Amino acid sequence: MAQGEFDLIGRYFEHQNVKREDVDLAIGDDCALVRVPEGCQLAISTDSLVAGTHFLEDADPKLVAHKALASNLSDLAAMGATPAWVSLALTLPTFNEHWLNQFCEGFFQLAEQYNVQLIGGDTTKGPLSITLTVQGFVPNGQALTRSGAKVGDAIYVTGQLGDSAAGLALLLADTSCHDLVLSHALKERHFMMTPQVEAGIALRGIASAALDISDGLIADLGHIVKRSGVGAEIYIEQLPLSSELIAFCSTQEQAQQLALSSGEEYQLCFTVPKHQCIEIESLMMAKGIQVSRIGQLTQSSGIVLLQQGEPIDWQVSGWDHFVSSHK
Repeated sequence: MAQGEFDLIGRYFEHQNVKREDVDLAIGDDCALVRVPEGCQLAISTDSLVAGTHFLEDADPKLVAHKALASNLSDLAAMGATPAWVSLALTLPTFNEHWLNQFCEGFFQLAEQYNVQLIGGDTTKGPLSITLTVQGFVPNGQALTRSGAKVGDAIYVTGQLGDSAAGLALLLADTSCHDLVLSHALKERHFMMTPQVEAGIALRGIASAALDISDGLIADLGHIVKRSGVGAEIYIEQLPLSSELIAFCSTQEQAQQLALSSGEEYQLCFTVPKHQCIEIESLMMAKGIQVSRIGQLTQSSGIVLLQQGEPIDWQVSGWDHFVSSHK
């Protein structure tokens, strides 16, 4: 790959509409220069997406770009942070002008939606992979973490769960679906997730703990349970399921198990003291954000699944990046 081609790649990423006042120097120098607002902490998260593990080699680059940025913005949402800046390291096996055009279109479309400016990064030759570092602001002492949950707190999730796993199964042809509209909707939801930034900001000062669902509800709730030293009960009949997921699955039980295990959902799971449940439900309703109360935290260790108040023994696990892949 000629150096001139990488110079061309650099020019792809210089043309963006977002120009933030807190960015003094962005793309084109050895480092970016930015300013953090007074009274705020800087929230930083880095994630990588690798072809064959997080997306198919021949996946639509516009969808891949959306997924890459959205999954990183979801980390900021989980901390209650307002997104500001992003850096991009892109590794490409070969120069492909069409792929880059489509990738940039998807990337900058979402970046503009959340007023995020690309401030730097790197390009190199190798197996297709995308690494993003996102940065955002949260007022001092108001960041949401995984360690503040207390016994008796209610457990909530935003949105609906399970669609991403169903969409992935269709993309991998692990199953068939004769309803083309249903198939398209589920495939799109696997890629075109909406980071719950507004919900995360609204949870400041109310939620006792929070994280985003990237590895599956069971796996990710386990992080709150461990970090906070509590147990949890999940009421499976309260899991939020889309009509498309129910139509896709052969049984209600299968849909519920997908909701528990589906990775790459990028909804928020958060806990709230019981006396603030009405407040948070009213607040989210006013903002048009769907939330579902799906359980509560307990003194016992681990996570217990309940159906109509009775324990059930389902062997459900989440996404493991070292054993799972998109082939």
